[in-house]
Amino acid sequence: MFLRCSTRKKDGKEHRYWSVVENKRCADNRIVQRHVLYLGEINDQQQAAWEKTVEIFEYGQTQPRTVALFAEDRPVEVQDEHIVRVKLSEMQLRHPRPWGACWLACHLYKELKLDEFWSQRLPPSRKGTRWDLVLQTLCAYRLIDPGSEWHLHRHWFEGSAMGDLLGADFGQLAESHKLYDCHDLLLEHKTALFDHLTQRWKDLFNAKFDVLLYDLTSSYFESEPPFGEEDKRKFGYSRDKRSDCVQVVIALIVTPEGFPLAYEVMPGNTSDKTTLKAFLEKIEKQYGKAQRIWVMDRGIPTERTLREMRQSEPPILYLVGTPKARLNQLEKQFKEVAWQPVREGVEVKLLPQSGEIYLLAQSRDRVSKERGMRRRQLKRLWKRLKELQGMMLKRDGLLMKLGAARQQSPSAWRLVEIQLPTAQKNKKQNPGQTDRKFSFALNKDKLREVRRREGRYLLRTNLIEQPAAQAWEFYMQLAQVEGAFKNLKGDLGLRPFFHQKQERIEAHIFVAFLAYCLHVSLGRRLKDLAPGLTPRSVLEKLKAMQMLDVHLPTTDGREVILTRYTQPEPDQRLLLEKLKLQLPDQLPPKITAAQIPTK
Repeated sequence: MFLRCSTRKKDGKEHRYWSVVENKRCADNRIVQRHVLYLGEINDQQQAAWEKTVEIFEYGQTQPRTVALFAEDRPVEVQDEHIVRVKLSEMQLRHPRPWGACWLACHLYKELKLDEFWSQRLPPSRKGTRWDLVLQTLCAYRLIDPGSEWHLHRHWFEGSAMGDLLGADFGQLAESHKLYDCHDLLLEHKTALFDHLTQRWKDLFNAKFDVLLYDLTSSYFESEPPFGEEDKRKFGYSRDKRSDCVQVVIALIVTPEGFPLAYEVMPGNTSDKTTLKAFLEKIEKQYGKAQRIWVMDRGIPTERTLREMRQSEPPILYLVGTPKARLNQLEKQFKEVAWQPVREGVEVKLLPQSGEIYLLAQSRDRVSKERGMRRRQLKRLWKRLKELQGMMLKRDGLLMKLGAARQQSPSAWRLVEIQLPTAQKNKKQNPGQTDRKFSFALNKDKLREVRRREGRYLLRTNLIEQPAAQAWEFYMQLAQVEGAFKNLKGDLGLRPFFHQKQERIEAHIFVAFLAYCLHVSLGRRLKDLAPGLTPRSVLEKLKAMQMLDVHLPTTDGREVILTRYTQPEPDQRLLLEKLKLQLPDQLPPKITAAQIPTK
């Protein structure tokens, strides 16, 4: 194995991306190269660490040992009643199942001490059901291969090694009614879980909670209303562009490193502006008063809420995005302020305003990105309008095609003035036929205004003594919340919802939140190794490690069963080495009881 570097020029800069590559010899003696791991852009220290690990991994192997196996017809000089002679010729390999990803999920679960937390709060039932292990199975399933509880019951559990790792069978962990009933036991422990996770983030990663990122998302249901009055599934503003579906709103608080601190599920018609005050009180009640900095996107706080945050004792610090309409009011004042560089390619202007500071930030990379997007849209729209201008269309058909063009290029549409044709007055001609082609022109005044604001965003804060560069960095970290929502909806399969009861819907989100905690914990460890390594790529790599049962019949009618996981391949061993993970011992062999001959 070796490191390979590929370069790419972007925005006038040269970026270097690294991968681990392995040489493999084919049957015809050719050598081909296999891509093992994508590491992304790594710094010099990480590069040196990977090179050292690959070198040790390649050349530091111990010599293999040779062992002898004796068949059942081979004479043995020592005779003992405890000696079991096996029939190697009849050896069978049965029930192969993914083991590596399940083992890693259980390792992360124990690392966060969730096994201890839930064993104290979910005691076994009178029939002996281990609810804490059922929840661990649901959590691992959500992390590894998310789907419905029915799929877990019908297919996934029997095809995985979760039963071997937890020491329980299908009847104890994967019966369908137990999977659903487990959801009914979770929500009452939500607050205690938040406290537990906060302490674990501190212990494991030295996490700090002086800066909190707050944002909301929505998640829709493809189910038919009406529902009960108390049901949280409502129609509302959909961030998923599914206004035809009912939804719930999910509010989430994370740290700048992405560690989740708390979440809440609210009705789907909840306005963003009405959520912040309750969350401020919730965090203050649970964690006490402290000088925390709340970072939020525009549209969440109201003027009244911000005023209360400034007047609270001690003051609640905030940094919030501001709608561009506010920039219209302050544009003249900002013209008189000089730009201050905060880092390469980023400049800011500061404007004090009665206990607050408005911060206008400008990023060259963002300017190039937004300008490129706008140009592509405008070019596509202009081409389409010319095509429509050359068609012989009735007025209704023309309006429909213009509507489709507008939907495809909404940003560019605002920069174009459309002059629709009038209907023909000559009744002898086809009804609805236009008497002239429509016309369009570029609105240059709007284009100048858009160009002037591309790559700029207006922030508002009461961090009066904080450096401008630090405030800008805080706001950029808001992407961590967006990344959390993306992982919950995509990687962890929050949707679709397969539950109908309100309590179980919220419990389903609760299980997804637990799985996200495992996802974050693994991602934090990968961050120090290489940014190109993702939790999903590691899980897919380790999923290839299988567990299987080796059945060895004996000469006395019994059977020796060896449950073994396969030894890791070179790329898997490299990952385990870098993550400092040590595989557990193989399970001890089992031998069946002697068969009683039938008469």
